[in-house]
Amino acid sequence: MRKIYINVTKTELPSLVKYNRYLKNIWRSAWITNNGQYVRQLESRLAEYLGVKYLLLVANGTLAIQLAIKALKLQGEIITTPFTFPATTNAIIWEGLTPVFADIDPETFNINPEEIEKKITPRTSAILAVHVYGNPCHNGKIKKIAARHRLKIIYDAAHAFGVSYQGRSVLKWGDISTLSFHATKIFSTAEGGAVIVKSKKIYERLKLLRNFGIKNEEEVELAGINAKMNELQAALGLCNLDLVDRKIEKNKKIFKLYRQSLGINRLLMFQKLISAKHNYCYMPILFPNRRIRDSVYTRFLRSGIKPRKYFYPDLTAFEYIKKLSGKNLYSSMTISRNIAARVLCLPIYSSLKFGDIKTIVGIINKELNS
Repeated sequence: MRKIYINVTKTELPSLVKYNRYLKNIWRSAWITNNGQYVRQLESRLAEYLGVKYLLLVANGTLAIQLAIKALKLQGEIITTPFTFPATTNAIIWEGLTPVFADIDPETFNINPEEIEKKITPRTSAILAVHVYGNPCHNGKIKKIAARHRLKIIYDAAHAFGVSYQGRSVLKWGDISTLSFHATKIFSTAEGGAVIVKSKKIYERLKLLRNFGIKNEEEVELAGINAKMNELQAALGLCNLDLVDRKIEKNKKIFKLYRQSLGINRLLMFQKLISAKHNYCYMPILFPNRRIRDSVYTRFLRSGIKPRKYFYPDLTAFEYIKKLSGKNLYSSMTISRNIAARVLCLPIYSSLKFGDIKTIVGIINKELNS
């Protein structure tokens, strides 16, 4: 295999000169962590940028989901999607709850509200949905289901930074939304994440949970953990926040070029985008079958290009999931299993050259026409 020179995404860093200004202040203060000035600044700026009221920075996106589950005091079962990164489901398991999977919509790739309704039992306490590839879920339908059955809603919005739906931030839907600021995301703090809530009471509980449950120097109120973001991460985030809008605009042009160039090929299908303001961070395409998808993938690797099979196989294929949810689970997730076997996410990031896009499109067309 050739050396990879085009990855599915690329960590795009800010000016080192700009970042060094923050580092010098951190070194002078010797305040490296524990709710320092840059963490507080970033929380404030992100809340304003994203149009939300209560936002809490944490060490990573997985902990964000775990804290959300803990803050809502959930028990029993949580209905979720099988078509996502393992962190979504793993957070449920780590918190001692049982994930119950509902199949996905074949066009949007998000959890299907009708399938959610079928999975509700007396033990169900919440719905944990994912805005897959940043495409908003059927939030209105999910809200009605949750209200009817008195369930909480958590949205894993790891892919949906800056996305708006029906004129407002997608993060305003549900009881809690979580974000990931991993190095692969459009907005990054290297590692990191955030929890967004509507309720001030839940927000105050989250602050305790993030910091060992410590209320003050002499009182620990509950069993919290260490989920704090440090000053070095927050400083990187402050630098990167100034670049986000430019990145999204460039991604949008690349996304549209891909769709325009590949749309003439009738063998390919695209994710149906919900009417929203998108961030264009993912470029998924669907091939007719797994064999063709894998053949194209192999040709890419030989050319030094690495797309990703997000999310293949779907989560219900893994043994540790089968032990929790039953061996027949995988066969019952027919749509998720089908999409996972056919999907390929193409490279997309703001510094990707148009010549590289032409090469990528050419490889796909050549393989499909061979």
